[in-house]
Amino acid sequence: MNNLSDSALMLKVKSGESHTLGLLYERYKKRLFGFFYQMNKNASLSEDLVQNVFIRVLKYKNTYTEESNFVSWLFKIARNENYDYFRKQKKYNYDVIDTISYALNGADSIEKDIELLERKRNLKIAIAKLPIEKKELIVLSKLKELKYKEIGEIIGCTEGNARTKVHRALNDLREVYLKIEKS
Repeated sequence: MNNLSDSALMLKVKSGESHTLGLLYERYKKRLFGFFYQMNKNASLSEDLVQNVFIRVLKYKNTYTEESNFVSWLFKIARNENYDYFRKQKKYNYDVIDTISYALNGADSIEKDIELLERKRNLKIAIAKLPIEKKELIVLSKLKELKYKEIGEIIGCTEGNARTKVHRALNDLREVYLKIEKS
């Protein structure tokens, strides 16, 4: 059963073989945890949200179709779970900024290290100033490395529109970053 595709496993879950959900859980728990952790920086909460996603997978299994891209469908559920949790809490820790880091290896001097740390700090500040929608696009595209087609399915738009939104989010990030660099 380990050699079955994600779609085939989900179709088995949909047909009533709920025990196959465990294989999907094992395949995706780390990716989902990473997504949640990058969005909220709370490991315990991230673990809970991963569990909640798979509860929702069972609850909404009938919405999955053979034509669906499983990864997109799963991350759409994750995204909704994240929003719903924080909507209920009326708070959000958007500290995605700690997930962006630069490799400091190869630095010849302390001055280069300091310069890299300063750039990292400025990038964190720039990301913190972005709206949640743009932070989410950056996390999905650059940190989770999802394809534009998958991002489009997650946020409910076409692949081309997703590409445009990611591009705009990155442009906005660049503009904010450059303003911070100048000040």
